[in-house]
This record gives sequence, structure tokens and C-alpha cells, in this order.
Amino acid sequence: MARRSSSRHWAAVYSCDRGCSPINRRAHYTCPRGQVIRPDVINSRGGSLSQTARVLDLEKLSIQIKTWGNELGFQQIGITDMDLSTHEPHVRDWLNKQFNGEMGYLERNLDKRLHPELLFNESFESSNSFEQNSCRVIAARMDYLPTDTQPLRILNDNSKGYLSRYALGRDYHKVVRRRLAKLAERINLEVADLNVRYRAFTDSAPVLEKALAEKAGLGWIGKHSLLLNRNAGSWFFLGEIFTNLPLPLDAPSTVDHCGTCKACITVCPTNAIVGPKQLDARRCISYLTIELQGAMPESLRALVGNRIFGCDDCQLFCPWNRYAKHTAEGDFSPRHNLDGSDLLTLFEWTEAEFLEKTEGSAIRRINYQQWQRNLAVALGNGEPTERVLAALRKRLEPSFQTEVVSEMVREHIVWALQTLAGRLNPGG
Repeated sequence: MARRSSSRHWAAVYSCDRGCSPINRRAHYTCPRGQVIRPDVINSRGGSLSQTARVLDLEKLSIQIKTWGNELGFQQIGITDMDLSTHEPHVRDWLNKQFNGEMGYLERNLDKRLHPELLFNESFESSNSFEQNSCRVIAARMDYLPTDTQPLRILNDNSKGYLSRYALGRDYHKVVRRRLAKLAERINLEVADLNVRYRAFTDSAPVLEKALAEKAGLGWIGKHSLLLNRNAGSWFFLGEIFTNLPLPLDAPSTVDHCGTCKACITVCPTNAIVGPKQLDARRCISYLTIELQGAMPESLRALVGNRIFGCDDCQLFCPWNRYAKHTAEGDFSPRHNLDGSDLLTLFEWTEAEFLEKTEGSAIRRINYQQWQRNLAVALGNGEPTERVLAALRKRLEPSFQTEVVSEMVREHIVWALQTLAGRLNPGG
């Protein structure tokens, strides 16, 4: 016989067809056998009572979610809870060492990073607050490595500009977020009567994505601090859907398959990986060319080489990436001939050209002045040809009116000219 819980104006009648005892909670109820039971609601002032309770098989729904995710272009879906207590000491230690450099946003909202339920709850009214153990994270993986790219060839040609592989196509934030939204919509169609809440993220909020993905079984965090998957390497994006739907949990990744390998540590051009899973971002080329707003440390400029937006060396030389799959996702194909373009051609872009050719790209993470700074450093690390020297000098001429050259950019151009001059006259 169904039991009734009293409230001021409403009462809920609920039961489970497997004989589990009902639990008095708002909106939806979970029986010990892993089903969500939608209460029949009656108005205690005299409303009518519906005939049956709606029972949802969470195990089946979990399988369906993974199928829908695959159909939307995700290669893997995993489900976990929001408990990040085992990762908290590492995060706090990393910040205490100031390895985040000028990325102050990583220190802000730290409680929300370490306690995802706080981030989830801020989207809804306080009356709908959810506890950590009742929330779930649907973690998603989308491969992005484009076909027909030759990263090592470009890296070895100091007249070409190297961009991190993830930035060659359409901005991944737009692509992944749109697919996550579609996945959430599909789930909502299945559970529309259960008052289920969602919030989707992809590198767009204070979320410890790699930690959650590791807990969801998508891979393990490698020595380079990236997530690694035995069947897919590390060339993939991550995204998450936070929900209050109490789905069954997937087994976390608990084995570190890096073993004694130190390829990523050894190959890092700037020695930014100071220990296993310890990345000093202040030395990382991705940080120097993207996150850093001001001047690059002079001691690191020569080590940047021809990398003008990000760095992939720790991925290029990781043995697990031999198993990486090329993406069939058209949005991640190189755009505007950016893959392996001449440094000089890119340096001569006006700001209008930069904005036009990087429209809809993750390269928009930086501004035109940072773009010019990065290119000046890369040119300084190349060959001292007359064309290069002339282009650099032109930017310093008072008569150069095409663009306003900032003092920060001027400093790097001067450094490039001095470096190239030293290469022309090594004994001078």
C-alpha cells in the first residue's frame, strides 16, 4: 500500500513496483534498487489523485545517454559524482606554489572548483539546492586530431608558424557546448516529468574537468597533467553536464599507465613539467603564447621556437598517442590555411585580417598584440633573411601607420632584430 507524506498544501503518494520502501523527498525519489520514482501528486485540499507512479530505470537510462552521446559525436561518456576530495590537496599545493602564473581566475571561485555542487546550485533557486551525493556529472570526450596535418614537419621548419592542433578548426567551446546542449535536451525528453536540472560546461567555468573525467572512467591524468586514454591518447576535448538525476556511477580510472615513461618531461622545450603531474605554467609555451598578457620572459623566448599559439610537444611524443584516432568532425579541420603558414605572412596581417581569419576560432583567446608578440619571437628564432629583417624594421619606423604598435610588441621586435643580428655576426 502506498504511503502519503503530509505537507502544508500538497501530499505525494509514491511506491516502487519492486517493493522498495518509499523515501520522502521533493520532486523525485530513488529506491535502493536504482530506480527513480515520480510521485503521484494530490492536492491535500481536495484535488484528484492519478492512478500510477512513473518508474524510471536508471541503469537503462545511463546506457541510453551513452548511446545518444555517441550519436552526437562524443567518443566516450562516463558518469560520476561530484566528490573531489582526493584531488583537493594537489590543487591547493599547485596554487600555493604559484604555478598558475598570472592566471588568477584559477584561484577565484576555488570552492566551486573543489565542490562542483556549489557551482551547480548557483544556477537555481535556493529552495532547489542539491546535496553533493545526489548530483551527477556526465563527462564527455570528443576527439579532435585532424587528418592530413604534419606537426613535426612544421615544427622543424623555422619559417613556418606552429599552432596547437586544437586551434586549427572551429572554436571547440562552440562545438562541444552545442552537442552537450543537444544531449541534455535528449535526456530531458526522456525525463521531462521528473523536475531534472542540468547545466553544461566545456572549459567555460570553474570546473576541474580532468579530475571529473578521471573519476568518470574516461582516462587517467598523465605526468604532463593531461588526461590520457589507452585507446585514444590525449587528443580530445572534455565537456560535462551537471545534473541532479541520480544515475549509476561508472568505475573511475585508478591505474596510472604512464609507468616509468618520462617522454613528456624530457621533451618539454622549456622544462615546464617539473615533476610527474606538476606543470609550472609560468614556463609552459601554451601559457606564454596564450594566457600571458605582457612580455615573455627573455630567458624563455629562444625556447619557444616557431610555436605561435600553444604547444603540443608533450602530446606529440607521448607513446599513448600512437592509439589516437583522427577525427571525422568537419568543424575541427584546419581553416584559412593556418596550418603551416609562413611566419612572415602571418606577421604582416593587419588587425582587420587577424580578426577576419580567426573568426570563430579558439585563436581569439588572444588579441592582435599578443599575436604580433608571438610572431616577433618566432621570427627572431628563425633565419635572418632580408625579407624578415625588413618586415621587422618596418614595424618600428615612425612612418608605419597601418597599425599602432604597442610598446610590448616593440620590445619583442627589437629582441628579434638583435637576436637575428647576432646570428648574422656571431663574433660581432
